Amino acid sequence: MTINGLQVLSIDLEHIWKLAVLEHHHKDPFDRILIAQSMTEEIPILSIDKVFDLYPVQKLW
Repeated sequence: MTINGLQVLSIDLEHIWKLAVLEHHHKDPFDRILIAQSMTEEIPILSIDKVFDLYPVQKLW
């Protein structure tokens, strides 16, 4: 984590609120929380899943 400058992102109440109003393009609950976190924190997400393109997130793949 130190070498690559990574940090663990906790699931916060703000992420849950975003999840509650997130459109249901994606059915996988884990991916949905990642999308909600990406949107809330305004951070890019790394995925090859094309469904992520339906959300207003910056995708790195």
